[in-house]
Amino acid sequence: MKITLLIPALNEVGGMKAIMPQIKKEWYDQLIILDGGSTDGTVEYAREEGYDVYVQKKPGIREGYNEVFPLIRGDIIITFSPDGNSIPELIPVLVKKMNEGYSMVIVSRYAGGAKSYDDDPITAFGNWMFTTFINILHGSRYTDAMVMFRAYKRHLVEDLDLDKDSSYSYVERLYRTKISWEPLLSVRAAKKKLRCADIPGDEPPRIGGERKLKIVKWGLAYLTQVIIEKFAWM
Repeated sequence: MKITLLIPALNEVGGMKAIMPQIKKEWYDQLIILDGGSTDGTVEYAREEGYDVYVQKKPGIREGYNEVFPLIRGDIIITFSPDGNSIPELIPVLVKKMNEGYSMVIVSRYAGGAKSYDDDPITAFGNWMFTTFINILHGSRYTDAMVMFRAYKRHLVEDLDLDKDSSYSYVERLYRTKISWEPLLSVRAAKKKLRCADIPGDEPPRIGGERKLKIVKWGLAYLTQVIIEKFAWM
């Protein structure tokens, strides 16, 4: 199966310079930098290094995912953060696990002794709470349902309606924000009883740049979405 490494970035030139040289070309078949409108030289650096860069037209990471999706050629998508939070050496480990027949494999910050060094008390509690709610409401056994660093089969995007605005429109209008599709991917994969797995992987501290997390708005939006999914979609 072909691998597309999808790397969202927004003003992450420091992290990019430290992390991207560690990613080996034999680990993937396609690499796309999905830029959210950087102004710090991220795009220029990526292009100078010969990476394919797509600069999204609408704001919000979900909008970027939707825009770049038609360009993805891989059978498997790996979403990877270039800010230092994702460990490059785990990319081939993800691929190996996917080749065992899984639909999705998550690099869990809380499995098998792994740890997030980027968590604060609020985000640590939030990640535990959301993962617990998803497990209870949707019958899954995740240890980390929220993290970006994961691999999944490309066709899940369409099979699980992750690319449909209707899957997000209510909560995004309610809280006036844009959210990502990883939590919904976790929920709907559980509802479909797809074969999923976690592998342990530390989350190192981010390198430079600014944290993009909108704790209150995103937290409320994701919580509402997780609850609605109990009674909606399938």
